[in-house]
Amino acid sequence: MFEYEMHKVHEAELLRRADQERLAGRARRGGRRFGRRDGDNGPEGRVSSPRNRFVRAA
Repeated sequence: MFEYEMHKVHEAELLRRADQERLAGRARRGGRRFGRRDGDNGPEGRVSSPRNRFVRAA
């Protein structure tokens, strides 16, 4: 009986860990999507300014 109870406790712990990792993965993916959706290349802001977009004519 004691082994069965220990098995159930271990099983519950593994399920808790899996849920935590799943939520963390969703949070990471959600953060990346949010940064791309803005169009501002993530939390750092724009990568280049409009002035640097075109090269100078020869």
